[in-house]
Amino acid sequence: MKDVKIDINRRTFLGTSAVSLSLASIGVCSVSTSPPAVAANHKENPYTLVYGGAITKNEPGKVNIHPVHYDLNGLNIVANVYTPANYDPKKRYAAIVVAHPNGGVKEQVAGLYAQHLAEQGYITITADAAYQGGSGGQSRSVDMPVHRIEDIHGMADYITHFPGADAARLGLFGICGGGGYALSAAKTDKRFKSVATLSMFNSGRVRRNGFADSQLATVQQRLQQASNARAQEQAGGGILYAGDADMTDAQIAALPFEMYRQGYEYYWRTHAHPGSTFKYTMSSLLDLMRWDATDQIELIGQPLLMIAGSKADSLYMTEEAFAKATGTKNKVMVKIEGATHIETYWVPQYVQAALGNLVPFYARTL
Repeated sequence: MKDVKIDINRRTFLGTSAVSLSLASIGVCSVSTSPPAVAANHKENPYTLVYGGAITKNEPGKVNIHPVHYDLNGLNIVANVYTPANYDPKKRYAAIVVAHPNGGVKEQVAGLYAQHLAEQGYITITADAAYQGGSGGQSRSVDMPVHRIEDIHGMADYITHFPGADAARLGLFGICGGGGYALSAAKTDKRFKSVATLSMFNSGRVRRNGFADSQLATVQQRLQQASNARAQEQAGGGILYAGDADMTDAQIAALPFEMYRQGYEYYWRTHAHPGSTFKYTMSSLLDLMRWDATDQIELIGQPLLMIAGSKADSLYMTEEAFAKATGTKNKVMVKIEGATHIETYWVPQYVQAALGNLVPFYARTL
């Protein structure tokens, strides 16, 4: 579908037609965002939140944060629930599940968006993925699509029984890798009445083909490495990991893709959290490399909003998924002008632009 430039005033949002927008933002209500370039140290926040403007204490009449935990298939999952200002458990609120990026944790960008959506009157939840962050599961840093998708179903299970949450008005929001898994979860989980993604990352395609399809020539070699890693694990040997590195500034600057350069800066420098790591078990690739976020994406019949930066070198993943999502006639793609992938996580003007589309989308669809 061709990009269409459309002028829309601050009181208007799209109806049910399938349109791809190259706007920075479709205007909405006022949303306050002011995260600095370097967020607070996790040790300085009682909830270990590392995003700008994070909650430091719960106060009456304001958005509050509630650390919770629950059982999911025998694993202890840790999550944060955000409740709106003047929250009353006797009232009914639409709720939104927020899925974090690959390697991320709930205290980073997922928490930032969960907090801002709660400021708009939603109950929101974001949880650490099973086997990752503060959640349970052994071996650590297993990263399989089946688990990440089940994490999303599990957040829906929990939040739909949270006091005040209206199970009939449940939305889904996935960021980066969480966006790819959100698409997959929404294919079959119709408790989600609408789904949105930000800077969607198709983990399967990238692990299989390399970023920007740069490793097509080595697919079989890498599959053999993953197979060998699983064999070693099953034989009682050590666990092999991929993606783990503490790079110098010079090494980061030399990376070929902007998303990875800025990603290392975000996760290892400006918004670092001890639960967050790029590391994942090499054997996870057996599952990752045969999975794809766009497989059977036509099963998504719910309203769909996909947001990505116009300068993101990951943009091709959002564009491909959007084109393949033929099962819904109520879909919109928005490009945030000038933004890269990682900049949508924290740069104030780009966070504002993303929220400027998310808020009216959920208001319209929940």
